[in-house]
Amino acid sequence: MTSGHGDGRAKRETTGTQMRGAVPDFDSAPAASDPPRRFRSTRVEVEGREEVKVVEVPAFDPVPWDDDADLAIVGRRAERADALEKVTGRARYTTDVQRPGMLHAAILRAPVPRGRLATLDLLPALAMPGVRDAIARADIPAIEVNGFPLLDGVVRHAGQPVAVVVADTPGQARAALAAVQVTYVPEPHAVTAAQALADGAPRVRGEHGNRTRRAPRAARRGDVAKGLAEADVVVEREYRMPCVLHTALEPHGAVAEWTGDQLTVWESTQGIFATRSDLAEGLSLALTNVRVVKDYMGGGFGAKNGASTNAFLAALLARRTGRPVSCINDREGEQTDTGNRAAAVSRVTLGATRDGRLTAIRAETTIALGIDGWEASPGKIYHQLYACPNVETRDTFVWTNTGAMSSFRAPGHVEGAFGLECAMDALARELGLGPLELRRRNHVERDEEKRRDYTGKRLLDCYRLGAERFGWEGRDARREAGDARLRRGFGVASQIWGAGGGPPAYALVRLNPDGTADVLTGSQDLGTGTRTVLAQVAAEALGARLDAVRVVLGDTERTPYTANSWGSMTVPSVAPAVRMAAEDARAQLFEAAAGLLDAEPGALSAREGEISAPNGRVVRIAEVMARLGEVMIVGRGTRGPNPDGHSIASFGAQFAEVEVDVETGRIRVLRIVAAHDSGRILNPTLAESQVEGGIIQGLGYALFEERVLDERLGMPLNPTMHDYKIPVVGDVPRIETEFVGAADALANHTGAKGLGEPPIIPTAPAIANAVADALGVEMTELPMTPWRVRSALSG
Repeated sequence: MTSGHGDGRAKRETTGTQMRGAVPDFDSAPAASDPPRRFRSTRVEVEGREEVKVVEVPAFDPVPWDDDADLAIVGRRAERADALEKVTGRARYTTDVQRPGMLHAAILRAPVPRGRLATLDLLPALAMPGVRDAIARADIPAIEVNGFPLLDGVVRHAGQPVAVVVADTPGQARAALAAVQVTYVPEPHAVTAAQALADGAPRVRGEHGNRTRRAPRAARRGDVAKGLAEADVVVEREYRMPCVLHTALEPHGAVAEWTGDQLTVWESTQGIFATRSDLAEGLSLALTNVRVVKDYMGGGFGAKNGASTNAFLAALLARRTGRPVSCINDREGEQTDTGNRAAAVSRVTLGATRDGRLTAIRAETTIALGIDGWEASPGKIYHQLYACPNVETRDTFVWTNTGAMSSFRAPGHVEGAFGLECAMDALARELGLGPLELRRRNHVERDEEKRRDYTGKRLLDCYRLGAERFGWEGRDARREAGDARLRRGFGVASQIWGAGGGPPAYALVRLNPDGTADVLTGSQDLGTGTRTVLAQVAAEALGARLDAVRVVLGDTERTPYTANSWGSMTVPSVAPAVRMAAEDARAQLFEAAAGLLDAEPGALSAREGEISAPNGRVVRIAEVMARLGEVMIVGRGTRGPNPDGHSIASFGAQFAEVEVDVETGRIRVLRIVAAHDSGRILNPTLAESQVEGGIIQGLGYALFEERVLDERLGMPLNPTMHDYKIPVVGDVPRIETEFVGAADALANHTGAKGLGEPPIIPTAPAIANAVADALGVEMTELPMTPWRVRSALSG
């Protein structure tokens, strides 16, 4: 069992609907001559990994919403369903949950990067006012977090939990931590990849040594040596990317309450069903005895994909005390022990002919995973983005005595894009070509990595429309020479991300006697507007008014299964299930309305809450439901398989304009234009918000964010939001968004693709390329702080 913060989720997803072993009946799609199957297998890309999943084949296939579909609600700007709750403060986050008699837990964390507990005495803490209990290694069952037993007394990174106390108030719990008497036996540590790979380095993970448990990931096509020999120009660069922290405004936290042998947990999680499975397995409970609730969420970005340490500790303490327990991280705990985007160093080589055609790509990347983590590949994007016959990548993953890596908004692709896209600009300069022209010349129509067609690709349109809106061709005229200190620069970068979603995902649409509708699905709204877009899809498919539809989600007891909200999966996975459920309910509704309208059910149509017949007669949905009395109409929907033989991906390009002060080294991003191909846009306002959020996070990656370590002591030096800088309002540039293309009806019948991750991928390289354009000096290390700019300028 792997749970908690270090994306054990990638490993844990080998359970449930993931294929395990040979299951002959599900191995492939049926041939046209085969009898219909209830279940089959399909391929789903999740966080850069392609997985084979079992899928329930839908009972019927809705007609795809292509570009000619007559839609009245989907695709329009609609007010957020949760806007009133949020602006009035009524939205309830996990930190707001209050239960009768609730206690508050605080976690004691190790102040050393590696070692073991020598002594631990909880009695002084138990004697403090208001303290009800305290637990350590001997007081709990064997529960693994980040691949290691929870509270086992072996310290593997600074900030690791070693004990927990619970008291009547948060202040009393924090005070009791100071009374715990604890001593440590420090041991040699390795907190960077260089330290971990050095001769004589301590073994970070004893059973595997310092490297990942399998050989470094290598992938190739063609012959790179031959491609480099054929190249007229070769560029070689080394790029360094920092470890960055999710820094969600709402920290990890959970509230646990027992009713007999039934456990209810309110958790700030991106996956209620994954969290339920983790808790059930870790606490030896039946799934039916665990309920997980997630109402509102203050950010996750990939760090909250399963049961957290907080959830396990809250559940254990609640069972011991017989009272509900809240366990919420303080900021330092959040910044040191809840995951990160791993630091990486990439050595990139590109070869090209004089006319700009790529002949070879090579990338070798070393990734410092921390004490645990799953292996997101920075090398993957090198195989996907451009046409090149010879590509070779090698990713080496290294264990270090730091907090575990976890999924962080487009893991791997963000790091890979910085190396690839900056190297492409370096190549363009060597060739004397414009950077946008070089990208166009190496555009590829098919998925060269998997050797199959895309369901849709409009990257060339992204280049064209983005450049037009940005004024790319006229950029030189905007270089201001008034102040010799300030240099203006312009940059571009591209993006690809698997954003097709997939099964399993289920939904129910339940019609009420007053004509309103409840949509029930086990998804999560992370603040992205899932409630709103799913309501739009249901209202459109049902023919109801949008204000008559309510979406219920985030509760394992009330809703059918859907997977985690990660990997740009939610909308393309859940929206098709919601649409199918709504159409199923509509078909039943038309059966009931047919007699009232003196027409056949198949001849009826519905819009804005009214059902119409060809004879001109009209009846309101509310009237039909009122006549049915207590008879219920419940529609059922399931997400069907992805199309066989195709890849589903989003594409995009971003253009950045920057101003650099050559005396101070300060970079100011003035403007970013983002052009993205993400299929049908269900709600433009929410989609624009997604793009803006991704760009702002990418801006932090480019200019500010970096976990700083004292390598000698092995300790983080900036574990608070005072010292770890993220962008604030004054740092945010003008952001303009252009959505390119139209519905991808082959991807799924709503035509939508995911948009959560794509916007962050090209932001940092676009800014770095703009800085290089301004200064005539390449920036090869992130973040591009003033001192790094000054160092680059000085040679």
